[in-house]
Amino acid sequence: MNRMKWTIGLALIAGGATSAQAQSPVQSAFDYQLTSCCEPTCECPATSCCDSNGCCGDGCGDVCCGSTCGCGGGGGLGFSFCPFDCNLGDPFAFSSMVLGDDTSLYFGGWTQAGIHTDNTRFSVEDNDALAFNDHPGRINLHQQWFFMGKDADGSDGLDWGFRADIMYGTDAVKTQAFGANPGTWDYQNGWDRGGGYGGAMPQLYGELACGDWSVKMGHFFTLVGYEVVTAPDNFFYSHAFTMFNSEPFTHTGALATYSGFENVEFYGGWVAGWDTGFTQNQNGSMWLGGASVGLTDNVNVTYINYIGNFGAKSAGGNGYGHSIVANFTISDKLNYVAQSDYVETGDQDPNGFDSIGLNQYLFYSFNDCLAAGARMEWYKLDGTSYQGLTYGLNYKCHANIIVRPELRHNWTNENDTNLDGFNQTVFGVDAILTY
Repeated sequence: MNRMKWTIGLALIAGGATSAQAQSPVQSAFDYQLTSCCEPTCECPATSCCDSNGCCGDGCGDVCCGSTCGCGGGGGLGFSFCPFDCNLGDPFAFSSMVLGDDTSLYFGGWTQAGIHTDNTRFSVEDNDALAFNDHPGRINLHQQWFFMGKDADGSDGLDWGFRADIMYGTDAVKTQAFGANPGTWDYQNGWDRGGGYGGAMPQLYGELACGDWSVKMGHFFTLVGYEVVTAPDNFFYSHAFTMFNSEPFTHTGALATYSGFENVEFYGGWVAGWDTGFTQNQNGSMWLGGASVGLTDNVNVTYINYIGNFGAKSAGGNGYGHSIVANFTISDKLNYVAQSDYVETGDQDPNGFDSIGLNQYLFYSFNDCLAAGARMEWYKLDGTSYQGLTYGLNYKCHANIIVRPELRHNWTNENDTNLDGFNQTVFGVDAILTY
């Protein structure tokens, strides 16, 4: 049931991603620009000169002097109205404005709102809550998010840090700790507000760091998978079947990270099952760990596994799961990601499941303002195969605003009347304001 990426889309045929839940979208800056020149409004700096069309050379980033002509000026407010003439500038952050840049403390947030034409269904029911976007035909506030924290920097010896996140919206009711005992933490504890809206606290943990070691203790996002819950860290508006149905979102426990080897990080720890708060529903207790390895400057592979009692997810019995994410930087503009997940909850749960998924992503960045991507997914749940193909764009009109239109096709070849509503084409678009 659970998870974070981005950039025009080409279709592949089977699925992909990277790990360590808080990963950001593919970000590449390119100097591809339309010829859009005019008379300069200032003299170019000494490191450059104006050409016969009134444009500066490389020293000015190939834009007109003053950055006020052409279609990308934005009137000095940081907006870029032409995706091929991108001049966004730096994003603003309330944390830096209030605390300054010379502090390990930080805070911030974002607002995400969107609309989609249909929900992703696994049955003929109109709203079966088997995906994040399950309230079609209306504008939804998906995530109103606030966070605060302090970095734990162990480079000069022992240091401490923390992180706290709180969210409200239609995504929050899917991010609550349903693996906890009902009525505890944010699960069925008065956090739902009706109409699909509610609240959740997906992270609250402390962290200690010393040298190459760090340990977080508390409630935190999972390492499993490529896509994540946090909207700004995903390319697409919608989520893969695997992410939502076959990956945990959060854990409660202790997790250590070791980064003492070049291009390698190791993870390992104990958590109280799948999507737990600070209580263990059905005695959830499992190992969570793995490694992330930079094989070359352009290839990174992350393997995460978990084994033990998932808690409510495996009805108190043992299960096993893993995710493999391979990230390939093909060029400065092109990025390919492949992800595979496998989960087995065990025979002791009458509602248990076995699943395997393969996702592939291809991202292309035109410049800082415009990127495109495609996601091809195959997901097999208890013997039934589902496919999905999503095309999307990421357009930044401002350094703090991103718009993500997408077109998604879902289909299955299974002859099951309960799946008649699954074959569908869905259009969606959302916008995210970060601060």
